[in-house]
This record gives sequence, C-alpha cells and structure tokens, in this order.
Amino acid sequence: MDTRKPLDSQAIGCMLVLCVLWAFQQVALKATAGDIAPIFLIALRSGAAAVLVGLLMMVRREDWGLRNGNWRAGLVVGSLFALEFLLVGEGLRHTSASHIVVFLYTAPIFAALGLHWRLPAERLGPVQWLGIALAFGGLSIAFFARHQPTAAAPGNMLLGDLLGLMGGMAWGATTMVVRCSRLSSAPATQTLLYQLVCACVLLLVVALSTGQAHFNPTPRVWAALAFHTLVVSFASFLVWFWLLRRYLASRLGVFSFMTPLFGIVLGAWLLDEPIEASFLVGAVPVLLGIVLVSGTRKVPPAPSLAPT
Repeated sequence: MDTRKPLDSQAIGCMLVLCVLWAFQQVALKATAGDIAPIFLIALRSGAAAVLVGLLMMVRREDWGLRNGNWRAGLVVGSLFALEFLLVGEGLRHTSASHIVVFLYTAPIFAALGLHWRLPAERLGPVQWLGIALAFGGLSIAFFARHQPTAAAPGNMLLGDLLGLMGGMAWGATTMVVRCSRLSSAPATQTLLYQLVCACVLLLVVALSTGQAHFNPTPRVWAALAFHTLVVSFASFLVWFWLLRRYLASRLGVFSFMTPLFGIVLGAWLLDEPIEASFLVGAVPVLLGIVLVSGTRKVPPAPSLAPT
C-alpha cells in the first residue's frame, strides 16, 4: 500500500527552498562565467559531488549496479545528463539565465511525448494534449520575438535559447531512459552517481579540448563551486529524494515548476537581466502547459531523477 501523503506545510516549505536553489544555480553559473566556464564548473562540481554520493552509498552499503547490468542504462542516462549540461553551459554564453531556466524546464513536455509512444500506461489524455499545444504555442512566441543582445546576454540570444530548449529535450530523454529501464527500480543515489560521474568525465574532456578549462580562483568562484557541489548536486537532491519517499510524487513534480518563475525573478534581480514582455507572453503558456501535462499524469515521474 502506498503510504505517501499529499503535501503539508513541511513539504511546501522544503519545495520552496529547493525551487529557489535550483533556479539560483543558473544565475550562479552566469555570474561566474567570466572567471570559470560554465561547463568546467559543472564538471568540477559533478566530480566532487560524485565522491560525496559514492561515500554515502558505501556507508549505506547500497548496490552500485555493476552486477545486475544497471550500469549499461546508467551510462546512457549519465551521457544524456552530461549532454544536457553541455547545452546549458554553452547556452549561457549567449542568452540570459532566466531564458535558460524556462526553456530547460520544458523537459516534461518532451518526456510525455516520448513516453506516450513507449509505454501504454503513459498515454496522453485530452488535457495533456492541450498542455502540449499551449507549451509549443508559447515556445513559438518566445522564439519569434525579437532577440536583442544585452549587457547580461551579449551573444546570439536565439542560439542560446535554442541550446536551452535542446537541454530540456536531453533532460526529457533522460527521464524516458530511466522509466523504461531497470533504473526505475534502482536506488535514487545509484542513478545520481552515474549522472555525476559521466558529467564530470565528459564535460571535463569538452572543457579541456575547447579551451574552456580556465579557472580564476576568486572568492566568488569558490563560493559558486561550493554552492553547486554541496548544496545543489548533493544536499538538494538528497532532500528531493527524501520528499519523494514520503509525499506524492505527482504533487511534488508540479510544485517544482515554480523554479522557472524564481529563475526569471533572480535573473532580473541579481544579474540585471531584462524581462522582455514578448518573452513573458511566451513563457506563461509554456509554464501553464507544463503544469497541465505534469499535473494530470496517471503515473508519477520517475523517482530516480531530481529536477535539474
């Protein structure tokens, strides 16, 4: 019998804090991009967090998934996770953090479309199709709006937005692989470890081969690295998994989509990023569509994944 319960004040408080932290990570990446490339910071944070997760698994005597073949799916999930953050890191070089966090959180739309085709239990209903139509309509508005370079995003914003959207596709594909493989019943820390190790190795290779491995050890960079490693990649994910064991996953999943809203506010507040009216007009139906798709699912999202 499922003993998980609806959200109470404790769960709501935890989710509010988590959403702010997950939104702030994009802002921190953007704020330190001049001293450390985003993909290099993500590689370093992933490696350090992987060590912490590995030690936690050893203390708990958890299985690493090497004997039962989970490592095969783990490598696929880890590679998609690395691809997601490669796209996010490159996107942040061209567009604003607020744009990236909104486009990245389109992942449930792509996961829902893929799972509709792959699993009979995940067939989409009329309300979910309406949500997908709203989301894609909003994306069209956001993309066809004028993209003018700004001080906060001096590059090709359209390219950056496209990379952010592709990052959402990679995240959606990650959800599909977990749901359709043996990782769906594996410990959450096992899946997280595969993601972190692959992200560290693959992004480190990309950073070194593209000349993005520069590191200017300023206090801001060290603070960002500590925040990303200890707070985002380790502590926040463990709190998320703790919540999933005690509360209804579908309710938590919908609540997590406050993250893009916080991302827009934090980007404007801390990075002086402009909030374009045309982007907001497109972002509103996108977020509404995501809520409709995620909030009406008969099967909750895979508990082995944490929001990025």
